[in-house]
Amino acid sequence: MLRLTEIKLPLDHAEGELRSAVLRRLQIGDGDLLEMVVFKRSYDARKRGAIVLVYVVDVAVKNEKSLLKRFKKNSQIFEAPDMRYKPVVSLTEPIAERPVVIGMGPCGMFAALLLAQMGLRPIVLERGKAVRDRSVDTFGFWVKGRLNPESNAQFGEGGAGTFSDGKLYSRVGDPQHYGRKVLEELVAAGASDEILYVNKPHIGTYRLVKIVQRMREEILRLGGEVRFESRVVDVDIDRDNSGQGQMRGVQLANGEFLAARCVVLAVGHSARDTFEMLYDRGVFVEAKPFAIGFRVEHPQGLIDDCRFGPQAGHELLGAADYKLVHHCENGRAVYSFCMCPGGKVVAAASEPGRLVTNGMSEYARDESNANSAIVVGITPEDYPGSPLAGMALQRELEVRAFERGGGSYEAPGQLVGDFLAGKASTAFGSVVPSYKPGVRLGDLSDCLPGFAIEALREAIPAFDRQIRGFAMEDAVLTGVETRTSSPIRIKRNDQFQSLNTVGLFPAGEGAGYAGGILSAGIDGIRVAEAVAQFMISI
Repeated sequence: MLRLTEIKLPLDHAEGELRSAVLRRLQIGDGDLLEMVVFKRSYDARKRGAIVLVYVVDVAVKNEKSLLKRFKKNSQIFEAPDMRYKPVVSLTEPIAERPVVIGMGPCGMFAALLLAQMGLRPIVLERGKAVRDRSVDTFGFWVKGRLNPESNAQFGEGGAGTFSDGKLYSRVGDPQHYGRKVLEELVAAGASDEILYVNKPHIGTYRLVKIVQRMREEILRLGGEVRFESRVVDVDIDRDNSGQGQMRGVQLANGEFLAARCVVLAVGHSARDTFEMLYDRGVFVEAKPFAIGFRVEHPQGLIDDCRFGPQAGHELLGAADYKLVHHCENGRAVYSFCMCPGGKVVAAASEPGRLVTNGMSEYARDESNANSAIVVGITPEDYPGSPLAGMALQRELEVRAFERGGGSYEAPGQLVGDFLAGKASTAFGSVVPSYKPGVRLGDLSDCLPGFAIEALREAIPAFDRQIRGFAMEDAVLTGVETRTSSPIRIKRNDQFQSLNTVGLFPAGEGAGYAGGILSAGIDGIRVAEAVAQFMISI
């Protein structure tokens, strides 16, 4: 097939106009166009009120080779790549040894699924509960303020992405088209096939619950095993005097020891006790940059109007999002992160006495507020010392937020106008915060380091010049956002194994190799392939 890019049409174009545009681009008759499939649909909203749809289309045509030759200098017409997934291993008979996957978030789930599809019958260990039971605990925490440290927005089947927005876009390089494999498996598990072609696909939290459950059922059908409430508390590594080691197995909290020479570590960015244990066992860990900040909420209508103008509300556009960045005079970068159109701010704590925020949206994105993290990038120079010092900083800020919120998992908050003016807030305005169990107004200036507060106070007015109203007086800031990414990286070699531990495969967001559902799923596939090749060689 041929791929045609940059086909632009009006937002309200008639059904047949896309086909006509393809015929004009290729300079062929209607009878020469055998098949047409929309590969990607996005929009160009740079001109408010004159938004256009932008298509990438795959077509089958008569005389394809001659057309390719005719348009060989046209960068917008080329042969469509083969994006079908090809497994690196396909066992017809099971082998006795089985890989262990720690974690059932997006990375662990896709690693386990691919291992199962290749015939390797993985054993998945998830410290939290199955997704439906986990949902009960998570929503219960939001309503009643009672935290279950093992079953919450961070821990449990589906990982942190289950209670976010189901965003399925990423900026990672993907020359082998693993992202397509991720999307196709999600569709096979019940996601709408629109995620295959819309530019910024999302699933929504409630829909994700069913999809996650079906993916688990497929792993089981293929011979895999999934154990919930199975927290790994230790690893057995045969380590020599030089510091090099070989995995021998894992110890569970219930006292069971599970022998394993091949372990996928896909624990997510919040498994702090696991990070500490691995560091104590000599696994190579280093500090990495991450970001800290607040959540900000505006009326969704304000964002829609600013981005779309008179075309706001069009069904193909949906709720508007934004992506902002500002480079401050103090050298810091401030940027929006995990923007949730028509969503809400949620409690994402996983440790008692600590408070963390995140954002989520349902599929419809029809809540009254838009929210996003507004965060400041920090580096290991800001938290020198142990490779785990970034994790200690996260905990310090989360304790501070918990205390400022009154010690009941209410979050500290402040109106944007008051934050910029440096005075405490005492009453809400037109924006009603969505965070549950509730928001306690005050002064957020001591919830983050001084350099971060300074950077945010410079960035918000700068963002207002891009989105008029961003600095509205009664927009609401809620603190704190600390789990933007893992504060550590568990480094691995070209075979995807730990630098100093053979058979340990650090993977996904927790190990510092992904950021979001799609990139975590892609990394899970890469690691699964490395595991399969390793296992058939030992």
